[in-house]
Amino acid sequence: MLINSLLNRVNSKRLKEIDKFRYHPVEVQSESLLNLLRMARNTEFGKKHGFDSIGSVEQFRERVSLQTYEDVKPQISRTMKGGKNILWPGGVKWYAKSSGTTSDKSKFIPVTPESLHLCHYRGGKDALIFHLKNNPDTGILKGKALTIGGSHQVNSFKKRSYIGDLSAILIENQPLWVKFVRTPPNKVALLADWEEKIEKIYRIAVKKNVTNLVGVPSWNLVFLKYLLQRSGKSNLLEIWPDLELFFHGGVSFRPYEEQFKKLIPSDKMKYLETYNASEGFFGVQDQTDSDDMLLMLDYGVFYEFIPMDEFGTENQSFLTIGEVEKDKNYAVVISTNSGLWRYLLGDTVVFTSVYPHRIQITGRTKHFINAFGEELIIENAEKGLRDACEKTGAYIRDYTAAPVFMSDTEKGRHEWLIEFEKPPLDLEQFTVELDKSLMTINSDYEAKRYKDITLAPPIVHSVKPSLFYNWLKEKGKLGGQNKVPRLSNNRQYVDELIEMNKRL
Repeated sequence: MLINSLLNRVNSKRLKEIDKFRYHPVEVQSESLLNLLRMARNTEFGKKHGFDSIGSVEQFRERVSLQTYEDVKPQISRTMKGGKNILWPGGVKWYAKSSGTTSDKSKFIPVTPESLHLCHYRGGKDALIFHLKNNPDTGILKGKALTIGGSHQVNSFKKRSYIGDLSAILIENQPLWVKFVRTPPNKVALLADWEEKIEKIYRIAVKKNVTNLVGVPSWNLVFLKYLLQRSGKSNLLEIWPDLELFFHGGVSFRPYEEQFKKLIPSDKMKYLETYNASEGFFGVQDQTDSDDMLLMLDYGVFYEFIPMDEFGTENQSFLTIGEVEKDKNYAVVISTNSGLWRYLLGDTVVFTSVYPHRIQITGRTKHFINAFGEELIIENAEKGLRDACEKTGAYIRDYTAAPVFMSDTEKGRHEWLIEFEKPPLDLEQFTVELDKSLMTINSDYEAKRYKDITLAPPIVHSVKPSLFYNWLKEKGKLGGQNKVPRLSNNRQYVDELIEMNKRL
């Protein structure tokens, strides 16, 4: 296509910039840190910590301690009430509301103009650039991008200040040209009522030539099944024959992959993963033969990494991009152009390569099961579930798991609640396969399961259809950035879901 050829020429400059940080990551990251410090030197936080005289990573670490959301919440609350030049120059109009995955309590992450344009939007552009580069004959630009976002509302603290899902903020502030290549229009995309929204999106989207999907896999899947049900079609290609790409992020795609392939039965369909969070856009899948993501190092984000075997200890170390190693699990610490300084993101990653630095998301620092020293992380859980599904022919829609703690007479174990798209013929076999897979991929789990000494075999419950959907609905968390908690070190979510399952 001529337009693809022209765009690739235009994009060649950006590809050269990306090559710069692929092969010179330390220099690019050092430059990013100094730029951030220079821009924020006259803020309240910058003056307090002497940003104008910091000349190295070591000095930065000496003056600024590790921050969590609880640490910066007072400053964010002040900016929401109209305070200026506190964490970042000027005021902040937009705040990404995140319920997180470990607490019902909302977090409000500042989204500055710099983070919008130099981080979030640049990430979206780069994802498109990689697709065009890797697929020169793509027809993606012939049609529309279907974007399913959240909603925003007026922030009660200050007029002309807004809070909402990150997806809604991105839609609201998108460049004018984007409105011509995506659907539905903003007034529908930003509806707060999820059920009203998907009906109106259906009425619009079914008439469009949709070539690509954008969003969180779980919520896209809910809408796409609704679309097929309402249209009476058997697969999405009967509605959108030119559909060829899904830009996805927010949750792991692995539990949903087989269901998407069933809905879109085409070998030409591509799936491109992005690492986009309320705090920033961090990674893009840049290769067609691997689902690893290139860590994007020139988005106005300075990275540090804490080895997970040291995490939370008094002497935990902080590594720069030039010090990380392959195949080790790290907690991510960020300093950003939204005014977050040495902020513990809460995600964990493993580097699958260095120079260039590619990553896979492995879980959360607070989102795991380690009640018995088993250190079960999201990556383990999803690999185990995928193996069990392959062995038993099952498909999973949603799941969560938590420990059953030891009692006087019972050993500890894990309890899984799984909502199956297609249940296994034999749930006991599924449980055995899950257990076997987890023992294969996690040596700590295997050690605790040895002869049932510490951990008894897991319990798996097949829950009623739409349990997780109804649970999120009851909490007012349908759509957007909200997620079903996958693993928890306590039983809060599991007990709530078990009780609701009894009522359904």
